[in-house]
Amino acid sequence: MQLLKTILITGAGTGLGKELALAYAQEGNRIILVGRTQAHLDEVRQMIDKTNGSARSVVCDITDTNQVKQVLAHLNETEKIDQVINNAGIGYFGPLQNIPADQISQMIDTNVKGTIYVSQAILPTFLERNAGKIMNIISTAGLRGKVHETAYCASKFAIRGFTEALVKELENTSITVSGVYMGGMDTPFWDENHFITDRSRLKSAKDVALEILEREHEIELIIS
Repeated sequence: MQLLKTILITGAGTGLGKELALAYAQEGNRIILVGRTQAHLDEVRQMIDKTNGSARSVVCDITDTNQVKQVLAHLNETEKIDQVINNAGIGYFGPLQNIPADQISQMIDTNVKGTIYVSQAILPTFLERNAGKIMNIISTAGLRGKVHETAYCASKFAIRGFTEALVKELENTSITVSGVYMGGMDTPFWDENHFITDRSRLKSAKDVALEILEREHEIELIIS
């Protein structure tokens, strides 16, 4: 299998991150699986290995800027990363007055700071090569306010602003930055809360991953 690109995906152990990893690997890309749980990452890596794909699992807490810098510095010594997909995210829902401060902090730390830290850490390498892609998985919660999603929407609106600003900051380079605004999916994201009780109406993570991949191909065709 001919390798096309080396793609780093955060939150790659479960849900959409896992399905994105499998979909991109199927096309011959080398995948760097990043997440907090080694067992989940290794499971995905083994699935890719079984299809003769190429993958590597790396444990990293993206909310820790020093850890992100160390991990990316090490990876840059051994890998030529072509694309980063900032997929890792967490959500807590309910009336604003009922959301504990620690849950608000977790959403801001993971969804906002984590995305910024990873992008910031890879950017010097991309700028040096004047090439690279950053894709931020944002959610429709970054497009409009939703009942009982106040803090979650705040975190996603923040990443929308970050993405749009980074597009402008890099508009005179060959680095591309994009945001993906997908709706709810049937993933382990919902396992720890009861915000959505009927998950049968949600799209599968695999279907969404394939939609993202197809859309990226369409954009590449237009650019070329």
